[in-house]
Order: sequence, then C-alpha cells, then structure tokens
Amino acid sequence: MESVIYVLLICTSIVGLTFIVERGIALRWKAVIPSEIEAAVESCQTRAEVPILQRVCRQKNSPLSRLLLHASEHLDWPQQDNVDALQTRARHEIVRLERGLVVLEIIVGIAPLLGLVGTILGMMTVFADVGQAGLTDASKLAHGISLILWATLIGLLIAIPSLIFWSYYTKKVEMLAVEMETLCDEFIRRQYRERPAATPPAMHKVATAN
Repeated sequence: MESVIYVLLICTSIVGLTFIVERGIALRWKAVIPSEIEAAVESCQTRAEVPILQRVCRQKNSPLSRLLLHASEHLDWPQQDNVDALQTRARHEIVRLERGLVVLEIIVGIAPLLGLVGTILGMMTVFADVGQAGLTDASKLAHGISLILWATLIGLLIAIPSLIFWSYYTKKVEMLAVEMETLCDEFIRRQYRERPAATPPAMHKVATAN
C-alpha cells in the first residue's frame, strides 16, 4: 500500500511541475500585454486610427488584443453597453489566465496529506511487525521509522513549491488584469471623448473574486 502512495506522490509532483511550467509560459507579461499593443493604444487617439489598432491586435493575438478588438468592434454602441460587454468578455479572459491555478491549489492541500497517509501506513506496518516478533533490535526500528518519514517529507517538498508558484501566479494575474483594465479604459474614454463617461470594467476585481 505504501508503494501506491509513493506512486501517487510522483504523479502529483509531475502534474504540479507541468502546470508550473505551463502557467509560467502563458503568464509572461509580453504574452498577455505585448508592447506593440500598448504602443498602438497610446497612438490611437481618434476613431479614424481604430483600424490601425485593430490590425495590430489581429497580428498580436493575446488577452489584451482580444479585449481591444471586442471594444473597437462595438464603438457604435452606447458607451455603457460597450463597457458592460467588455466586462463580460474580460471575465472569460481572466478565467483563461487562471486556468491550472486551481490544480496547484489542490496539490498544495493534497500532497502533504498523501505523505502523511504513507507515513501512517508505514508506521502501522512497522509496529505490527514489532508486535509479532518483539523488539529485538531498536536500531532496525529506528531505521524503519526514518525510511517511513520520507513520505511526509516528499509530500511537503511537493506542496511548498506549488504554494509558492500558486501565490505568485495568482498575484501576477491580478497585476495583469489591472494593467489590461487601465489600457482598455484609456481606449474607451478616448473613443467616447465627447459622450458621457461610463464606469470602466473592473477586471482586477474579477480576478480577485475568482
């Protein structure tokens, strides 16, 4: 039974490492907010320049470019309707950015428990053997217990890095959401400059809530 626990711990570590690497690549700042898109937003001062921004967004596919394309394609809508639609789209983009983080969160909780289960099962086996054969050599008992405790140590070694990266990625998603909100708000306000202002989509609040 202990071998099953070790197999589960190995599988857990592989899954955790996979998501840590995958999210690290996906959440790169340039992958979410390309510098070319930022420059295009700064340059887009009037509606006559919107096609240029749309062309750049189509060339640089990213969460920010998809949001800006969505907003730019509905500039004929009232500002508040456009903002509401953009906020709905932003929720989908935030969910995509947070994909896999729940797996890391689960690993943080389950890895130490698997290690503890492995240790308890090993202790039960050791003490059952001692009960049957008697304690003839204390050094062997100590050695057996030290081997059993490896399961707990492995569980903690899996959980600690997972917790660190989960916390880091969660904070990074929030930071990216705030920056995307700022750029989208800037774009919307410029295009509706002569109309009453509407509340921008609070994407960082969406990220925090998720």
